[in-house]
Amino acid sequence: MSTPVLQVALDLLELPRALAIAGEAVAGGADWIEAGTPLIKSEGMAAVRALAGRFPGREIVADMKVADTGTLEVEMAAKAGATIVCVLADADDAVIEEAVRAARLYGVRIMADLISVADPVPRAQRLAELGVDILNCHVGIDQQMIGKSSLSMLTALRDAVSVPIAAAGGLDATTAPQAVIGGADVVIAGGAITRSAGVAASARSIRDAIDSPSLPREEHVSTDQAIRDILRVVSTPNISDAMHRKGAMEGISPICGDAKMAGKAVTVQGFAGDWAKPVEAIDVAAPGDVLVIDNQGATHVACWGELATLSAMERGLSGVVIDGAARDVDDIRRLGFSVFSRAVVPNAGEPKGFGEINAEIRCGGQVVRPGDWVAGDESGVVVIPRERAFEVARRAMEVKRTEERVREEILRGSTLSRVSELVRWEKK
Repeated sequence: MSTPVLQVALDLLELPRALAIAGEAVAGGADWIEAGTPLIKSEGMAAVRALAGRFPGREIVADMKVADTGTLEVEMAAKAGATIVCVLADADDAVIEEAVRAARLYGVRIMADLISVADPVPRAQRLAELGVDILNCHVGIDQQMIGKSSLSMLTALRDAVSVPIAAAGGLDATTAPQAVIGGADVVIAGGAITRSAGVAASARSIRDAIDSPSLPREEHVSTDQAIRDILRVVSTPNISDAMHRKGAMEGISPICGDAKMAGKAVTVQGFAGDWAKPVEAIDVAAPGDVLVIDNQGATHVACWGELATLSAMERGLSGVVIDGAARDVDDIRRLGFSVFSRAVVPNAGEPKGFGEINAEIRCGGQVVRPGDWVAGDESGVVVIPRERAFEVARRAMEVKRTEERVREEILRGSTLSRVSELVRWEKK
């Protein structure tokens, strides 16, 4: 292939939305159109037929992920209008051979998806021997969320086989050029296009990037910084959705209306009104951390106020969460620091020194361990287990992008019910 091909992967559930997004993607420079596996599972071959009818003359990729009955599934997709049919690279050789035979009969090509193949190079070589037309270096979305990339697989394959190679897995205008430089003939982009409020513009940015590829400037970002950067952009509802509606504290609200914080937890187990350990914990915390204080839910006496807030700000903390009460609200609002509490009360407690710093606690009904990530905004506070923080942050960003596209469709005259096809997907 003389110039890189841009393939848009329509991994949606609703055919009308997929058709509209495909049209915008083509206007932005997409070449091939993929009926993604979720779309095929939701709509069947009607999705392939509709795309073939709407975009005559273009390559229509049916991502069937064929694992058995190679002839039957290739025939089905080909007769529906697909010109390329995807099979699983891990399928038995007999399945691959039958799929290739059927493809030759019906005049279509076979793309083998190397997702989750343990040793991709020898498998790719064997697939090429069996007659597969295109190999897809693919890292699935769940693998992407934990930081895996298709680019390393692509580099290994480029020197091992002579058939065209596709690359897929979270590619955007920054990473797609890297795939082309690494040897990809086909760049497959999904969410970077389909979740965009401006599909055509997003497709065009990737199109331009792969037509004139260049490597980005090397810039090392630690995992913690990457997590923090994402959590500052997404909302706590985005994060809760990414964790299947888990992690949200109950009864904890921001004191400042425009509160926004994200950081690792330094936990404090305190007792009603005792403000010694909460204040001492400021000295233990590092810049960017969040103090999370279990003050036994006491609402009649405060363990936090303006002077503690000023001290936390000077230390560079991101915020404070209190399962209990705070005071000096007017001063805290003037300072503009993110403090979340169960209650506000004028009464101050005494610095008795009871309790413990950096022990596992419960705050707002959630277990919080030292080092767990805590994010807060005007909707409340969410706790993210430290071992899943990078994954959850990335999933929250995907939620945000999906909502941006839905918002755009509503602004264009649709409704949330129609966009989501709620009646169709109601539980029966």
